[in-house]
Amino acid sequence: MAPEIGKLSSLSNPLATVEQLSNSSSTLDGLSSTLESSIRFAALQLTQAAGILLRVPQEVIAQGMVLLTRFYLGPEGGSFRINSAKDISAASLFIAAKISAEPQTPRSICNVYAYLMSAPTREAFPRSPAQDAEAYYLSEGSYHSARMLLLQAESIVLRTLSFNTKVILPHHIALTYLQTLGVFPPIPSSQSRALAARTLGHLNLALFSPQIPYVTHQPATLAVAALYLAAREVGVKLPSNEWWEIFDVDREDLGFLVVAFQSCEPWIKAERERWHGRICPLSVDEVESESKQSNSHP
Repeated sequence: MAPEIGKLSSLSNPLATVEQLSNSSSTLDGLSSTLESSIRFAALQLTQAAGILLRVPQEVIAQGMVLLTRFYLGPEGGSFRINSAKDISAASLFIAAKISAEPQTPRSICNVYAYLMSAPTREAFPRSPAQDAEAYYLSEGSYHSARMLLLQAESIVLRTLSFNTKVILPHHIALTYLQTLGVFPPIPSSQSRALAARTLGHLNLALFSPQIPYVTHQPATLAVAALYLAAREVGVKLPSNEWWEIFDVDREDLGFLVVAFQSCEPWIKAERERWHGRICPLSVDEVESESKQSNSHP
């Protein structure tokens, strides 16, 4: 990852390099870029579902999702053919929670992932899961095996990321920018509330984007793009001058991210239609099986 540069390094993240964006370990191992994007999307959904069941804050879930995305970047990163997406998802959420105000025990993480990966819930976990979670409680022997896998995956993630687990999210920055521009007053109107909700909605959805904007752009740039697009959609008038330059964002980055945000929802819909009635692979064995099927039916 490229280091943070600039005076506001406390509000910036390490970003992917050109080499990391050009090649990944998964594609070098023979996985198609289409299947790679599908597996990453499914792993991010799994991370979100696990965080919801663990009742950790959305901020922690989002940080875990960013760590997972970073892990699979570049030729030196993880590969879906070697590093199980399920295990890396669990480790990323475990790490994000560990450095937060609400750390989770290995047992809690293992139980939730055992439940989500069980056959009856695999297709349902992006939505509301079934209520019989106690039926998937791990036995003592199974728990010790799962705990060992979790701690091994945690070690692999930390080494791959060079122990850099810093993740600055753009959500609070976006709300600050709304106030700075005078469109989110202390006593907000219904329109300003809609603007804030739409802005945060774009930032949340962008976590799943195949363009992986959270590892290509700084939080302030993401915040400005989400605010700009939300204002257009809600009908809120922003300053007529190039106000984004005040926040050190150029027009090219703004335009790229607006297009990325707009394309995210249609891509997710197409992705879900593509895997309708099938289970997206999240283990190494499942990835191998799906890859062989894809190669035999080009």
